[in-house]
Amino acid sequence: MKAMVIAPKNQSEFKFINNLLKKLGISSATMTEEELEDIGLSKLLKAVDKSKKVSKKSIMQKLT
Repeated sequence: MKAMVIAPKNQSEFKFINNLLKKLGISSATMTEEELEDIGLSKLLKAVDKSKKVSKKSIMQKLT
């Protein structure tokens, strides 16, 4: 099953959506901004082209 992330504009909108979900019997959970950033980074990492190979020498040159 899919999930949704909803970002309310303000506290009153948050309370409204939270109460609505409770009345509908839909489970929900809150997340911190850091957790939302982690989800975004995860989506970016999944979209990265993993077909190209880079040599160890090339990586070491970039690090120095």
